[in-house]
Amino acid sequence: MNNQFHSSLSTYTRPDLFPTGDDDEELFGIMSKCVNLLEQCESSRPYIPRMVVERDRYGADERLMAAYFNENPRYLLKSFRRRFRMSRPMFMRIVNDIISYSSRNPGHVPLHFKRMQNKQLDARGMPGFSTIQKCVCAIRQLAYRYNPDSLDEYLRMGEETARCYLDYYCKCVFELYRDEYLRRLTPEDRQRLYARHEELHGFPGMLGSIDCMHLLWKNCPKAWQGQFTCGDNGHLTIMLEAVASYDRCIWHAFFGTAGSNNDINVLNQSPLFKEIIEDRAPDSSFTVNGTYYKKGYYLADDIYPEWLTFVKSYSCPQDEKRKKFKKFQESVRKDVERAFGGLQNSWHILTQLARSKSTNRITRTMYARVILHNMKVQDAGYAICSLEDGDEIDPIVLPERTFEERIALHQRTDKELRDRTVHHAFRHDLTKHIWRLPA
Repeated sequence: MNNQFHSSLSTYTRPDLFPTGDDDEELFGIMSKCVNLLEQCESSRPYIPRMVVERDRYGADERLMAAYFNENPRYLLKSFRRRFRMSRPMFMRIVNDIISYSSRNPGHVPLHFKRMQNKQLDARGMPGFSTIQKCVCAIRQLAYRYNPDSLDEYLRMGEETARCYLDYYCKCVFELYRDEYLRRLTPEDRQRLYARHEELHGFPGMLGSIDCMHLLWKNCPKAWQGQFTCGDNGHLTIMLEAVASYDRCIWHAFFGTAGSNNDINVLNQSPLFKEIIEDRAPDSSFTVNGTYYKKGYYLADDIYPEWLTFVKSYSCPQDEKRKKFKKFQESVRKDVERAFGGLQNSWHILTQLARSKSTNRITRTMYARVILHNMKVQDAGYAICSLEDGDEIDPIVLPERTFEERIALHQRTDKELRDRTVHHAFRHDLTKHIWRLPA
């Protein structure tokens, strides 16, 4: 390349190609000096062109289809579920939804849906990877913590290509299924959760258990490391707040808070009680020990505040009633811990450091894992609440209020939510109710 550049410059430095004149002679002198400087600075190291590796992507696609997706695959469905962390019908549902979305919206398909289409043509006009190959690449990285470069021998896919398909897959899953698997609870969902939790645990009016977990972040920018450092162990983390029910479905997920915060700081930023503050929460009333209550509650640990919607155990129980209540509350509150454990066991990428420098990419990937986790629970038949065919979620419609009315409403609902007197009275009624239950 340097020799070609010198030869092209030498043709333009020939005197016979320039008309005579002072300005032309000055220009000719400057160009001659540039050529001399290039010749002096020319490196003796030989020029090594970029290597092109023929990866045989079509052969890899045929072997993949013969192993898992043909009519008579080499591996059984049990092996597919263990290696892909989901059943084959669920995997093919996601693949078909991605393909059908691209065909239904050809005019305004987002870029990541275009990149996930089936065998796009590359720069040479040859068909590229199939949609199944791209989805398998993403699932292997999520499930096995694979480095993208390690997929080259299996899927014949380069490192940067594999990393991009993981991001595109998470974007597609998030946009296709967030309205169903990260939706707010409907009134029917609340009644189903009430009935199931009272039947299994003996807690009437219980919506689930709430807790937070930390995701380690490796490539955090230097300017942000102070606020993302967890005070307990000094690691750079991002926090996830989740509410899980008995079936390990995560009905509420709020991710992105810096790791230096505690659970109360995350709660103050979370939209969990936004419906209650705006006075548009659906009717979720229930009765405990003969007392009528309007709002459901969550089981929490000791760090959470004494609000009406949180039920905590007694720190130092003295009588038998409180000891029994503490035992029941702490055993039931493990539902959210079981959900976190299932989330990490299915997607081992959660146990390694997040390598992306973009918080938006990490957030989309986390929400995609939560959605896939909820889809697995529903596909296995364990979900307490699931949308049936034809069910629709009512859109959020806020009534028209003036600024003064919104301020007064916020003060009233916030005061009701933080009422400690009602909190202790409700826990006392719940303790009496649990005491009557068989041990």
